[in-house]
Amino acid sequence: MPKTFMAFSLLALAGMLLPSARAGAQHRSRSSAKPLLLVVNQGDRNLSLIDPATGQQVATVLDGDRAGHAHEVAASPDGRYAYLPIYGNSGVGMPGSNGSTMLVVDIPMHKVVHTVSFGHPVRPHLPIYDPNTGRLYVTTELDKSVTIIDPKTLKIIGSIPTGQEQSHMLVLAHDGRRGYTANVGPGTVSVLDMMARKTIAVIPVSANIQRISISKDDRMVFTADQTKPRLAVIDTAANNIKAWVPLPAVGYGTTTTRDGRWLLVAMPRTSQVAAVDLRTLKVAHTIGVPKGPTEILPSPDGRVAYVACGGAGEVAVIDLSQWKVQSVLKAGKGADGIAWAQ
Repeated sequence: MPKTFMAFSLLALAGMLLPSARAGAQHRSRSSAKPLLLVVNQGDRNLSLIDPATGQQVATVLDGDRAGHAHEVAASPDGRYAYLPIYGNSGVGMPGSNGSTMLVVDIPMHKVVHTVSFGHPVRPHLPIYDPNTGRLYVTTELDKSVTIIDPKTLKIIGSIPTGQEQSHMLVLAHDGRRGYTANVGPGTVSVLDMMARKTIAVIPVSANIQRISISKDDRMVFTADQTKPRLAVIDTAANNIKAWVPLPAVGYGTTTTRDGRWLLVAMPRTSQVAAVDLRTLKVAHTIGVPKGPTEILPSPDGRVAYVACGGAGEVAVIDLSQWKVQSVLKAGKGADGIAWAQ
């Protein structure tokens, strides 16, 4: 075979292989890249991608459509995709538009690449990617349910009834078998069997509640009373309230630290975060943060916690060994939902 023909054939073969090679390289580069902090900015109707190592915003992605904008975000375990349910243009229980879609963002490409339709208005809110089952769960308030999506096909494969209005937030037990929704207006928590796809119990808490989290050992679930400065502690074995934790102010978003020792509570009205000692169920520390904290996310190494402060359009970084703010990151107006892309 002439050398010129052989060279041409090799170049042609390389050309055919390049697209898939580039795609594979891009996927590997995201998986091996540094973690990114994802922040939903409700006021700006976009998603911030922030490098936590430098504190710099890498990019923003628009997250709105005609029905409104996203409130919350989740990332796939490989850090490639972000999921943004379009809730609407109002708050929970308030009049406004009703979203019916979820956007899928390619994080390395910094753009929306897919739209998932729920088929009718449902006010989709919180997404959770469960690594145990490979399922994506999304709270769908107007259907009084949690919708199940296959993230590989982006097809809806089922739902789990909550039996309550305004099932706004969801938390899963660490094995993925139980789920708990905070039903805001009814002031209840629904206990879900995620495998059998049914409601096990509905626990009365208060006239109005917000957000929900679970202890590292799955024995306690926490939700904040919106009528009094106190936190409900639910015994997951008995499915009832075992204790109330008094707070300095009305709480909102909560999360446990990676070591399971502390529960962090955002208190928007006083622009503070409280640290509850889970051994005593008492507040041991309070930390001042920028205006309007709502959601808290511990870093993967557990050394710091990131606090979305919507009133300031910033994210506070709390040093969990010193119990103080070590830095403040710029995000966007109405910074709220927050997640990791690792």
